[in-house]
Amino acid sequence: MSRKYEIDMTSGSLWGKMLVFAIPLILSSMLQLLFNAADLVVIGNFAGKESLSAVGCTGSLVNLIVNLLLGLSVGASVLVAQYYGARQDKDVNETVHTAITVALVGGVIVGIIGFFLSKPMLALMDTPDDVIDKATLYMRIYFVGLPFMSLYNFGASLLRAVGDTKRPMIYLAIAGVVNVILNLFTVIVFHMDVAGVAIATTVSQAVSAVLVTLNLCNYDGCMRLDLKRLRIFKDKVIGMAKVGIPSGLQGMTFSISNVLIQSSVNSFETIVMAGNTAAANIEGFIWVAMNAFHQAALSFMGQNIGAKKYNRISYVARVSVIYVSVIGLVLGAAAFLAREPLIGIYESDPEVIKYGAIRMSIIATTYFTCGIMDVLVGLLRGMGSSLGPMLVSVLGVCGLRIAWIYTIFKANRTLETLFLSYPVSWVITALILLVCFFVVKRKFKPLPDEKILV
Repeated sequence: MSRKYEIDMTSGSLWGKMLVFAIPLILSSMLQLLFNAADLVVIGNFAGKESLSAVGCTGSLVNLIVNLLLGLSVGASVLVAQYYGARQDKDVNETVHTAITVALVGGVIVGIIGFFLSKPMLALMDTPDDVIDKATLYMRIYFVGLPFMSLYNFGASLLRAVGDTKRPMIYLAIAGVVNVILNLFTVIVFHMDVAGVAIATTVSQAVSAVLVTLNLCNYDGCMRLDLKRLRIFKDKVIGMAKVGIPSGLQGMTFSISNVLIQSSVNSFETIVMAGNTAAANIEGFIWVAMNAFHQAALSFMGQNIGAKKYNRISYVARVSVIYVSVIGLVLGAAAFLAREPLIGIYESDPEVIKYGAIRMSIIATTYFTCGIMDVLVGLLRGMGSSLGPMLVSVLGVCGLRIAWIYTIFKANRTLETLFLSYPVSWVITALILLVCFFVVKRKFKPLPDEKILV
């Protein structure tokens, strides 16, 4: 039964298959964001601007701490895709058991680190005094539930590697409903403020983790998980690390630059932080839609490389770049046109709406360039190249943003100047990654009997 959810990515037209892969992923990610938005709407309307700012300012810091762990889930996905494409069932199964073991152990370790580092790191970000205690409480409860988040993300990555994006969507939908219901009770009925939101998030993550684990335990074939056989296979964890560690380090350095930008936002008033939080959450809907094609590029490329279908490299690249560009442009334009009423859903204060609209005017309209950049990274990782994209992204995105903050923004301290650092870094990095793609592609020459797909 499980195999009916899988997708053969190594033959036939990609246009339809990539949509079949991406649409459930887009829907599941948007569902997750809707539920996260519900958190913020409930907090903004029933607890106030300080609580909204407290939850919003933690995002970049949480990502900084967990990104190395999540990078390893990307490594697991690439490894499974390549083994699956090559029909190496034993290697697929060993990777599944290694990945779940790493998810559990890593989730506990990172959760402990995050719990104790929450307040010191929020202080380093110049989080205002009227926000820092609430933000610390939110983060500590969140990190208690980190093993559940880790387990779900690794399990979902394994399923995506073989084309199953539908069932993770269903599990997120179930968990999201649990999250919203708990939010209504903990915040509105029991007046638990940010603690209520954090508890609801942790419980919902536990639900999704249990569901994805049961899926793998009942899977037919090489993807089947046996909890009694959980262990780390040395060669598999090394393979995961080769792709995953550079991916995680890239995510961490992205988060460092975002932490610096959040710190710069924090240097303004709390009301600016609230506007930034609402706008960033809205933009998240654009990002997750585009990120579905990053995941598609990674999985489709990984399976074709594993199957030695090198004639399909350019085909996978072209289809994924076209899709992500169209999605980014359409959703970005829609968000820009409706920016003020959308921000008003989170917080009705005209000042909050004004500051959120400033951010969206710059970022929503240029977000498609970030999508292209991410797809190029996914293509390169699917081809087994992870260190190069990491170095390019670190220098092109993080290095440029940090330099921008300490030079251009320092000379002209406005929100517009600060937010311009995003599109400038996306465009420059995407151009460099495009060159890297053509360089790496030269290593995979089609076999003599393969027809070149252009």
